[in-house]
Amino acid sequence: MSVNINYLLLVPEILVLSLGILLFVLALITPRNLQKGIGYLSTIGLLGILLYMPVAWKYTGMAIEGMYQVDKVSLFFKALALLSGVFVTAIAPRYMEKIGYYSEFFVFAVFTVLGMMVLVSATDFLTLYLGLELMTISFIILASYKRDSAIGAEAGIKYLILAGVSSAVLLYGLSLFYGLTKTLNIADIALMVKTNGVTPAFVLGMVLVLAGFAFKISAVPFHMWAPDVYQGAPTPVTAFLATGSKAASFAIFIRFFYLAFPGIREHWVGLLATLAALTMVVGNLVAIPQTNLKRMLAYSSIAQAGYILVGFLAVDFAGIKAMMFYLAVYLIATIGAFTVVTVYENVTGKEEIREFAGLAQRSPIMAAVLVVSLLSMAGIPPLAGFAGKFYLFFPIIKNWGWLALLALVMSMVSVYYYLRVVLVVFRDEPEDKTPIPLSNSIYFTLIITMVATIILGFYPTPLAKIAQEAAKLFIK
Repeated sequence: MSVNINYLLLVPEILVLSLGILLFVLALITPRNLQKGIGYLSTIGLLGILLYMPVAWKYTGMAIEGMYQVDKVSLFFKALALLSGVFVTAIAPRYMEKIGYYSEFFVFAVFTVLGMMVLVSATDFLTLYLGLELMTISFIILASYKRDSAIGAEAGIKYLILAGVSSAVLLYGLSLFYGLTKTLNIADIALMVKTNGVTPAFVLGMVLVLAGFAFKISAVPFHMWAPDVYQGAPTPVTAFLATGSKAASFAIFIRFFYLAFPGIREHWVGLLATLAALTMVVGNLVAIPQTNLKRMLAYSSIAQAGYILVGFLAVDFAGIKAMMFYLAVYLIATIGAFTVVTVYENVTGKEEIREFAGLAQRSPIMAAVLVVSLLSMAGIPPLAGFAGKFYLFFPIIKNWGWLALLALVMSMVSVYYYLRVVLVVFRDEPEDKTPIPLSNSIYFTLIITMVATIILGFYPTPLAKIAQEAAKLFIK
C-alpha cells in the first residue's frame, strides 16, 4: 500500500529533525572542551526555523493522508514550540556548563521540540502517540539531568513512573475507541458516534483519554508530579515543561475533543468545568504557603491550566482563539520568570523566595522582568495576561457565570503570592550586593520577554487576529 506524503508541508519538521541529527553527530565527534558552540548552534537553528514559519503559514493540508494534518492551528502551536525551544536553549548554556553533560541537553531539547510539532498535527492515534512519546521520553531524560542531586534523581524517577502510568491510561482509552469504532482517525470517531450513538464503554474511553491529557497539562487531580519535578529538574527544563509541553498538550487536547466529540458535548463539558474549577482552586490555594520559588511557579502553572480549561467551555471558535492567545502570552511571561530564576540559581545556588531579597539592587533588569512576568500571570492590567484572561473569561459568562466568577476570584487570590515575591525583590536588603553578570543571550531573552509582555498588553490585536484566523478551523 502506498502512502501519499506532501513533503512541502513537512518542511519545519524535516528541518528540526535535521538539526537534531546534526547536533547529535557534533556531540559525538567534538571534544568535550570544544562543545560550547553546540548550545548556540541549537538556538540559531531553532530561531532560523521559527523565522520560516510565516512562509509555512501559507501551506496547509493533509501532509500524510488521514494521519497528519497541517493547518493554521497546528502551525500556530508549532511556532510556540519553536519559540519555547529558542528561549530555553538561549538561557541554558551556562547552567548546563555547571551541571556537565553539556551537549546532550541541546540534542534532547531539539528532539523535544520535534515531538511537540508532531503531536500538534496528529489526526490519528498512531501519530498522536508517536509525538506524545517522543516529547515525553525526551522530557524524562531532561528532567533526570541533575543525576548527582537527590531531588534531581527523585524528579526524574517520579516523572518516569507517572508519565508511564498516564501513557498507559491514555493508550487504554485509545484502544477502547479503536475496539468500538474500528478506526484510528480522530475525526472518524465523530462519524461513528453520529451513526451508533454513545455507549457506556465509549464514555469510559473518553474519561480515560481525558485523564491522560489532564496529566500532561497538570490539571487537578492529575497534578501530583508537577511540584516535585519542577523543583528537582534543571531550571531550563522546568521552563520547557511549563511552556512548550503545556502548549503542545493543550493543542492535541483541543483537536481531540473538538473533532472527535462535537456531537456529545453534554457528556464532557460538565466534567471539564469541574476539572477547571478544581485546578484553579487547588493550584492557587496551595501556591500561597510555598517558600521555594520553583514550587510556587509549579502551583501557579497548575492554576494557569485551570484558567485555560475555562476557555474550553465556550465550545466555539472564540474559546479556542482565547486559549491560543493566552497560551502564547503565558509562554512569554513564564520564560521571562524562569530566565530570572535560572540565572539567579546558577550564580548563587539559591531558589527560596526569601533568598531573592534585594534582587532589584543586584540586577535591576532581572527584577523588572520578574515583576512584569508575575504581574502578567496574575492578570494585572495593562499587561498581556490581563488581555488573555479577558479573552478567556468573557465568552463563558453567559452559560458558565459561576465559573467565570470563580476564575476572577482565583486571579485575585494569585495576586497575593505573586506580590509577595515582588516585595522580597524590591523591599528587602540583599546579603550580597555584588551585581549579577548577564550573558548577551540572557540579556536579550529578558528584554524580549518583558517588552513583548508589555506590548501585547497595550496592543493585543495582531496576535489575537492570528489566533482568530487559526481558530476558524473549528467553526461548525
